[in-house]
Amino acid sequence: MERKNVWNSYDEKQLESLESLAKDYRAFLDAGKTERECVTEAVRLAKAAGCRNLEDVIAAGETLKAGDRVYAVNMKKTLALFTVGRESMENGMRILGAHIDSPRLDLKQNPLYEDTELAFLDTHYYGGIKKYQWVAVPLALHGVVAKKDGTVVEITVGEKEDDPVVCIPDLLVHLAAKQMEKKAGEVIGGDDLNVLVGSHPLKDSGDKELKDAVAAYVMDVLRQQYGMEEEDFLSAEIEVVPAGKARDCGLDRSMVLAYGQDDRVCAYTSLAAFLNTEPQDKTCCCLLVDKEEIGSVGATGMDSAFFENTVAELMNCLGCYSELALRRALKNSKMLSSDVSAAYDPNYDSHFEKKNTAYFGRGMVLNKYTGHRGKVGSSDANAEYVAEIRRIFDERGVAFQTAEMGKVDVGGGGTIAFISAFYGMDVIDSGVALLSMHAPMEIASKADIYEAVKGYEAFLREA
Repeated sequence: MERKNVWNSYDEKQLESLESLAKDYRAFLDAGKTERECVTEAVRLAKAAGCRNLEDVIAAGETLKAGDRVYAVNMKKTLALFTVGRESMENGMRILGAHIDSPRLDLKQNPLYEDTELAFLDTHYYGGIKKYQWVAVPLALHGVVAKKDGTVVEITVGEKEDDPVVCIPDLLVHLAAKQMEKKAGEVIGGDDLNVLVGSHPLKDSGDKELKDAVAAYVMDVLRQQYGMEEEDFLSAEIEVVPAGKARDCGLDRSMVLAYGQDDRVCAYTSLAAFLNTEPQDKTCCCLLVDKEEIGSVGATGMDSAFFENTVAELMNCLGCYSELALRRALKNSKMLSSDVSAAYDPNYDSHFEKKNTAYFGRGMVLNKYTGHRGKVGSSDANAEYVAEIRRIFDERGVAFQTAEMGKVDVGGGGTIAFISAFYGMDVIDSGVALLSMHAPMEIASKADIYEAVKGYEAFLREA
């Protein structure tokens, strides 16, 4: 059952489409390095495709009909988009669900401090990271500061060509003998991920140096550029992410190297497929959620009631809401949990089982189950649903492969699939394979990205 590399199957027109998609995808990654930024960019694209804000529809007391396209935003971090189908909502939806949060460093609420005339920002890492990968690399600051007067200021530092960057210093190799004896997970501790942001002391009006003058200088910069006081850190959400743009990777330009491709590669391809798909018999949905990397918890995670509530509001605008109708709509839905898989890396051969792993250039990946070891944390799609997806992809000429997340006892991972399965709907994980998953820079195959869009479109039209 070996799958073939798809690159040589493309004609010139398909290769042009593939490159155009990759260009648009890189632009999306550059515009969306945080979940808030992803939602903003996705809403911009949705509006351009004719989607309306569901809140505006509700406020105007309007009734929706087949073919209408609407979206709903939750706390600026979660987005649900719908194209109303010709059939009753009770017959279920066709859902593409991905997450838009990625591993990173978050500033603590009281982050700024000075030590030996160097100013630092203290962080708390978010999601599963190898902490040693985040030192001695250029980093950027992205986020918002919410002030007591209700204003919200956006902060982005480190992305423009003339912007400064920040970084976490590493111990020089000449003094690192003991450090290098440690296990990889202990080389850099969580409390050592302190971001260097300044070394210039501020002088007061009397030309005297202040206490913690370097930290004072940093605050003076923030005050001038963003009108921010130190107390405003208490109500700020500022993320530390790798600086720089998404890039073509490889001398053949066959790959994309960028931060945050887990899971924005699946979020973007799901969004693109949704926007490309004309109204169908079934209502189509693209759901982009937050907090997957820390268990899908909180008001913006998949485990919240946002999606269920939004479907209820949509059905109410269609004039078909009841609690029973909502339950039927959710139960009768089918979903692709759009999430990434681990690509085979010959440098780490012993961690993969070659017959059941994903490979670059062989198309999008189906994971019947994820979880770890004894399938813990998995929804495990049923055989009949897997067969249906196989049929759709084969009939539509979508290149796909099946995989697991490494060898059985080596590790594993989870997705939002099991949460959606709670409603009784059919769901399977499907997406793009990555190299260096959860590293500051991840790698994806352009061919697999192209096949993912084809696969998601086929699902929306045929499932």
